Amino acid sequence: MQTSVTFKNIDSSDHLKSYVTDKLDRFDRLLDNPAEANVVLKVEKFRHIAEISVSGDRMKINGKEETEDMYSAIDMVLDKLEKQIKKGKEKVRERRSKSRLKVKMAGLTPPVGDDAAPQVKVTYVEYKPMDVDEAILQMDLTNENFLVFTDARTDQINVLYRRNDGDLGLIQPRM
Repeated sequence: MQTSVTFKNIDSSDHLKSYVTDKLDRFDRLLDNPAEANVVLKVEKFRHIAEISVSGDRMKINGKEETEDMYSAIDMVLDKLEKQIKKGKEKVRERRSKSRLKVKMAGLTPPVGDDAAPQVKVTYVEYKPMDVDEAILQMDLTNENFLVFTDARTDQINVLYRRNDGDLGLIQPRM
């Protein structure tokens, strides 16, 4: 991360500069692309103020903290920035998943005579590793129409489903 540190009303310190730079370098794992950080460290009477502005990954994040100790102000503002970066990344992930769902829904056609868009019901399932035989036994014990499980031998996700004729079907990924 490219970092510029500015000192106001405080003597410039290589130790403070390297402290901030080292702490900001941990944000590189959170960001996909190179980022730029502008740091302003200043003292007003007894207050130590740390302001950091990070630009990168189509985000611009600002944080400011003031305490009686410069190191604690830096740590606190970095914690704030980390939360903001994670929140921004989560928003991007949510937008992408919503747009993918819209693309998938665009391929669906509404029932004949109905002008409304089709409704998609999302069901979250937990799956665990088991053999196909164990999955068949599990299906016999429930009234569910399908069972999602991980094949214990191949570690692939499989789906066992109840067919219209009463038999069972198995969906396996192709390798």
